[in-house]
Amino acid sequence: LTTWLSFTSQGLFKKMLASKMLQRVSSRAVRVVQPRALSSYFTKSHEYVKVDGDVGTVGITAHAAGELGDIVFVDLPSVGDVLTSGEPFGAVESVKAASDVYSPVSGTVTEINEALEQQPDLVNASAFDDGWFIKVKLDDGAIDGGNDLISQEDYDALIAK
Repeated sequence: LTTWLSFTSQGLFKKMLASKMLQRVSSRAVRVVQPRALSSYFTKSHEYVKVDGDVGTVGITAHAAGELGDIVFVDLPSVGDVLTSGEPFGAVESVKAASDVYSPVSGTVTEINEALEQQPDLVNASAFDDGWFIKVKLDDGAIDGGNDLISQEDYDALIAK
């Protein structure tokens, strides 16, 4: 890395640190951070998170939406709210029932799906695409540890029971 830095401007090095492409390990060492590819994870309580870099898009699964029936209201947190994995952050109401929605990850809400205010049925029509609830700036380690996330394959096996 020292050789590489001798051919690279300090400005570029600082930009790479700021963009989190590099992570300072100590005063003399850095490591290259690989961006996380788009991945999807699920919970046993039927929430999902689609991860793209350090942002997670959160919603309920199509299976959950189907079990609830026609969704008529979605209660969402505010931008800036801090979420903890496994804790409720909102609720959905349908013609059949009301249910809390639990955060699959820890992080800070950066965006809410405002379309759900007028069209909560987007969750029924397209839970994984247009019916997402929130976007979250993920805490470090939000995906890799201390949570109950499962793979698509494991989730499919869970709902097949």
